[in-house]
Amino acid sequence: MPVLRTWQLAAGAAVVGLALAAGAVAAAGPWDSGQRKAEKQWAAAQSTSGGADHRQPVDQRPAPAPSAPGVLTAIGTVRATTGPADGKPVVGLGKELGTLLRDPGLGPLRTASVVDVSTGRQVFGQDAAKPMAPASTVKVATAVAALAALGPDHRIPTTAVLSADGRELTLVGGGDATLSQSALATLADRAATVLRQRSATAVRLTYDKSLYRGPVRHRIGKNGNLAPVTALMVDQGRKDPTATGDSERVADPAGAAARAFEQLLEARGIRVITKPAATVVPRTAEPVARVMSAPLSALVERMLTDSDNDLAEALARQTALASRHEASFAGGGRAVHQRLAGLGLPLTGARLTDGSGLDRSARVSARLLTALLSRAADPSKPELRSVLTGLPIAGFSGTLESRYADASPGTGLVRAKTGTLTGVSSLAGTVVSADGRLLAFAFLAGKTPSRDEAQPALDRLATALIS
Repeated sequence: MPVLRTWQLAAGAAVVGLALAAGAVAAAGPWDSGQRKAEKQWAAAQSTSGGADHRQPVDQRPAPAPSAPGVLTAIGTVRATTGPADGKPVVGLGKELGTLLRDPGLGPLRTASVVDVSTGRQVFGQDAAKPMAPASTVKVATAVAALAALGPDHRIPTTAVLSADGRELTLVGGGDATLSQSALATLADRAATVLRQRSATAVRLTYDKSLYRGPVRHRIGKNGNLAPVTALMVDQGRKDPTATGDSERVADPAGAAARAFEQLLEARGIRVITKPAATVVPRTAEPVARVMSAPLSALVERMLTDSDNDLAEALARQTALASRHEASFAGGGRAVHQRLAGLGLPLTGARLTDGSGLDRSARVSARLLTALLSRAADPSKPELRSVLTGLPIAGFSGTLESRYADASPGTGLVRAKTGTLTGVSSLAGTVVSADGRLLAFAFLAGKTPSRDEAQPALDRLATALIS
């Protein structure tokens, strides 16, 4: 890997980690998942005691990034003024961004919001309150709502329960869209152990997917970017479990998961005497085995980094369940809206119709997206921190991995959620400016001529905030 990219990633992890640390170090949670690893490694490398032994002499450590002094100066500083901050004048920034927003690759509909996170002051805006189709940047809203409703430590269960007569085993889906074949095998191990202890070597197998309501198909119809949304699925219903993104899905993910569970039980000496059938498990059934998802904070990071549509729809439904709404596309949208309203966010004109952003009728404003990112950086809201740590890193991870060249000033420094539909392109995230300010930004474009023209134009806008 070129030296340039290495130091830029270290610098990006360092400056964002420092900016987020202001007033929130103790509350930020463990650095053990997703993008937090970069900050953890950087921090350990700077320490002369404790942590890992890197066996690196002090005089061989990488030189600090050029922007580091400015960030250190800015930490803990809250400006009360509404005038230009130290460093790049706001008027100059506005002129540069205004010019970049006129790029024809962005089409005729362009809105923007840039906010100084430490003050909440908008330092640049263009139709910032105008509702626009957000595409996958709406996943930021999904993430904030889920974390607010459930907390970062929440885990989603998949359970095996046994009937009162001990003859029927039911696989119960709890909505874990990350359930893998390996986790299902662990559940089979645990269930088989209990059954053998009870001398039950043959059972009827049923499955319960009733937790979710409404249509299982998104309004876009059959699409390789999203499986039918059910409370029970394994490997996201992919016919090829190793595939990612747009790939062929099974028509009935819950039934496929039950059939996979049947094979796993048979391999462990438990004979299944009937083909798996759908049911609604009675309250008298006894839980005998359970596996849990990763913590919600890790699920949010995965959803944002990879723009995981299946996980986004699952988290919207989990938010609905926690908010006493129907666990459906419509119920998830209402629950997300309700949770964001409870956080005092600007929702005028917002229309939240799914968790993933695949619905072209959804609407959010650039102002709402920057408000969401600013709230996630608020030291008083540590439960939202994984919204920021899950953002893809320019040139390094997720949906931004291939969008920034090695020599780009934004590589390793821009962290942002991407959004792309035909005719729609968006980018929302954070950067640390040259004078050490943590900025939240959102750029939304509609009627774009092509993805290949719109994405570079959006990337130039984000990069302009650094220099």
